[in-house]
Amino acid sequence: MTEERAFWLAWAQVSGVGPVLLQRLQQHFGTLTAAWQASSAALQAVEGMGTQTLEQVNAARSQLHPAEFLVSHAAQNPHFWTPADSHEYPRLLLEIASPPPVLYYRGIVDEGENQGGKALIGIVGTRSPSEYGKRWTRKISMALARNGFTVVSGLAEGIDTEAHQGCLDAGGRTIAVLGTGVDIVYPPRNRKLYEQIIEQGLVVNEFPSKTPPDRAHFPRRNRIIAGLCRAVLVMEAPTRSGALITARFTNDFARDVYVLPGSLDNPRSHGCLGLLNKGATVILSEGHLLELLGSLPQIDPAPAAFEQLSLPNLEPELQQVLTTIASELMSFDAIVQQTGYATGIVASALLQLELLGLVSQLPGMRYQRC
Repeated sequence: MTEERAFWLAWAQVSGVGPVLLQRLQQHFGTLTAAWQASSAALQAVEGMGTQTLEQVNAARSQLHPAEFLVSHAAQNPHFWTPADSHEYPRLLLEIASPPPVLYYRGIVDEGENQGGKALIGIVGTRSPSEYGKRWTRKISMALARNGFTVVSGLAEGIDTEAHQGCLDAGGRTIAVLGTGVDIVYPPRNRKLYEQIIEQGLVVNEFPSKTPPDRAHFPRRNRIIAGLCRAVLVMEAPTRSGALITARFTNDFARDVYVLPGSLDNPRSHGCLGLLNKGATVILSEGHLLELLGSLPQIDPAPAAFEQLSLPNLEPELQQVLTTIASELMSFDAIVQQTGYATGIVASALLQLELLGLVSQLPGMRYQRC
């Protein structure tokens, strides 16, 4: 897969080609290697490949040689995964509609986390929490660590800092998703915490080394937090908070959102109360949360085994939809985005797969393999 890895990296350098379009290119051509070698006319047949984007693609293809670029890029960024690295790239992240084409990392890799055998739980919230928010974030992150969960957050001030530190203090593993290069510490005052994390956990992001902080990077960071995790906890958040962006992504990815309840008198809790009003699950205590998380369905540790089962000969659209549906629940919208098919085609395919006993539908138009 080294060749395909080089092409994931190469495509990631093309301005205007984002994660969703990359997914469509891979599905249309079978590999990104084939997509790179395709004619302009063939590329224009892919939804989202407009004239301006095609010009950027052709300029990149005339200047960049993927195999050579892989070698030079790895000299500056020795540790990264692409979706071609199927045994290393985090499984749950591959299940979202916009997985990062390149995921950089630094620290200690845990194969169980990447393959879904160990549950990752996100904790997010305001950068200026109350003492109540800090105290409960520490208590919950320590409880999660002591019960075998890995805590994921964004290394920001406030709730993120409390989540990482509580997990580390309990001897657990934590993952920080950055909005910078993995060699840049932001905010700078969290340098000591950053150094603890790379000794006891992992830092990841989708930006190459030396990338400084930028406002546009942080919503992208939030989608990775949601994509890595089985569930996300929002501890304290006002109505305009990046934590609510993470919660929205979590819902879009058909995963669970849990919320620490707060006071109406505390503006920092208004975003959390809004999430509860929209159906998020309330956290009543550490024990209550652990009980809820304990009921999360287990992920099959051998996903490749499904492909080896004897299946009926399926039409191409049915096979593509079945392949797209992950071992966890997937929303209808996520399936549409990942396949690139029209909603009517996906709906028809899902119905046929249900009748064949290969897929089951759950409340909220969420689907899973049988």
